[in-house]
Amino acid sequence: MSEAPVLFTRSGPIGQITLNRPAQGNAIDMVMASELAAIALQCDADESIRCVVVSGLGRLFCAGGDLGVFKDAGPQISGLLSELAGTLHTALTRLARMQKPLLTLINGPAAGAGLSLAILGDVVLAGRSAHFTCAYTSIGLAPDGGMTWMLPRLVGLRKAQEMLLMNRRIDAGEAAQIGLITRVVGDETLAEEGAKIASTLALSATRALGATRSLLLQSFDSSFETQLEREARAIAAAGKDRESVEGIAAFVSKRPPDFK
Repeated sequence: MSEAPVLFTRSGPIGQITLNRPAQGNAIDMVMASELAAIALQCDADESIRCVVVSGLGRLFCAGGDLGVFKDAGPQISGLLSELAGTLHTALTRLARMQKPLLTLINGPAAGAGLSLAILGDVVLAGRSAHFTCAYTSIGLAPDGGMTWMLPRLVGLRKAQEMLLMNRRIDAGEAAQIGLITRVVGDETLAEEGAKIASTLALSATRALGATRSLLLQSFDSSFETQLEREARAIAAAGKDRESVEGIAAFVSKRPPDFK
């Protein structure tokens, strides 16, 4: 097993990011955050990558920040947390805004920043053994990783308040019910189901998916009229793209489109 804290592999147009500190529950330290940021930048810039998948190795998806490192920082912990959060946020921003879909496969518990990374996916599949905990306030910290932005949008303010302030653990079944994740699958079929979805996304109209991701991110801060204007500009731009030409031609010809 590689000692790199984050693994990156390619399977054709699919980029696979794997958190690789299983003995530490894939807890995030500076080295892992830096590796994740570098890989996220690569995935964003490489147009041959049409879908990105994030998963964890071992029993946990990600336990959040590495508390051992936090403890060892002593009086310098504030500076460490600022640098760590800033580096992690670079990775999350790139993954959120890249013009291609993101699939997250939650193989086990996700807490703290690991929860933020887990729910960042456009499609989030969780194994039945997965569960989700915010965890921050239980150790005297405020949230990071965009959690206070994503949670209210996914599950509503009241449920977000309960999760953040009460630190109530949410199991995979409830997570699907409240909209925190897309759906639950068996632990033993998570990789297989993820591969099917990744393949479908990679064969889709990636530029159109990217434009859709951008519109969804902008929608909560826009008036209805502003969003209508953004949609009008986006669909007009998409109409000039080769994906649209192929998609329309394939539909008229009653054949499957070849967006690659």
